[in-house]
Amino acid sequence: MGERQVQPAQLSFHSAWKVPSCESVLRCVLFLLLATTALFGQNPSIPVPRLHTYFIAADEVTWDYTPKGRKLTGTPHLEGSEEESSASASRGHRSYLKAIFREYTDASFRTLKPRPPEWEHLGILGPLIRAEVGDTIQVVFKNNTKLTCSMHPHGLGYAKDSEGAMYGDGTQGIAKKDDMVPPGRSYTYHWTVPERAGPAHGDGSSILWMYHGHFIESKDMNTGLLGPIIITARGAARADGTPKDVDREFVTAFALFDETDSWYFSDPAKTGSSVPMRITDRVFREQNVLYSINGLIEGNLPLLTMKRGERVRWYLLSNSNEDDVHTVHWHGQTVLFNHMRTDAVPLGPMGMAVADMVPDQEGTWLYHCHVNDHFMGGMQALFKVLP
Repeated sequence: MGERQVQPAQLSFHSAWKVPSCESVLRCVLFLLLATTALFGQNPSIPVPRLHTYFIAADEVTWDYTPKGRKLTGTPHLEGSEEESSASASRGHRSYLKAIFREYTDASFRTLKPRPPEWEHLGILGPLIRAEVGDTIQVVFKNNTKLTCSMHPHGLGYAKDSEGAMYGDGTQGIAKKDDMVPPGRSYTYHWTVPERAGPAHGDGSSILWMYHGHFIESKDMNTGLLGPIIITARGAARADGTPKDVDREFVTAFALFDETDSWYFSDPAKTGSSVPMRITDRVFREQNVLYSINGLIEGNLPLLTMKRGERVRWYLLSNSNEDDVHTVHWHGQTVLFNHMRTDAVPLGPMGMAVADMVPDQEGTWLYHCHVNDHFMGGMQALFKVLP
């Protein structure tokens, strides 16, 4: 009598518990669904990594640097000059036996894949390889030449069995098969696109790399074995791979081709020579150096056409010769390069650069290298701005 009864502890616990409302339950369920969806990549705003497969062969072709004729840009030249006399012996077509990368429809390598009209200007360059950060690239490569060939990419990620370059790296066996693909044989390269292969903080939404032959690099590239790679930031590309903030793209290689350093030069009737031969006669060499844009000289590059006000991205690259030092110049327009306004972009050997243009002056304009010898040697093209 007079004692207070102590309530069990569990009764206090139950009295504090509240049944969650329907609204709270729905919010929890919705959160879990969104988290799961994002985790498994089903959210449309989060890009799903893709595998890009290309079927690329090294093919032997007779390449014409002047398929439409000579001096098509209409620029004047001095009669009797060294440039005039050195070319006088070859007033017609400038053609050489070469090896180039070409794309096929499948692993049978029977049918060439048509090059889209917007990429006809690639000329001698191999097929454009595209990917976003996070993607994987698979190249099924076939060597249709009588040479030993390989494919080596710049910028991308790869294991030793997909480097495509022969040197004393301590590997052996299967890790060496990528370095030298014999005539008639095939090899599959696997390349990744990590963050460090994509645009950095100071870049735009896409950047340029290149791939090329790397068995004997200088001879491979002067023979014609090189091509472009465009990498777009994660989530920054349309379904077709083009950057969402760009209306038109051009890839131009300001490339000297030293035919005296080509595999085919020692005897063009043969399909390659296993004996390296370097021409030391300066005059003879100069007569067989082609100052090209995408393997075409003197205005033979297809007319690069765009519209006034479009967002145009120019991807620029060069070959690996010691005199592949260029200044790319546009008439009538300016570009943004390295966050600077300019109309001239420098390139060194194996250079890769990106410049953005919004053309504002209609008309047909000259596009060329501003190095005097290169300009006079035919490193010229035209571009046109439509209303």
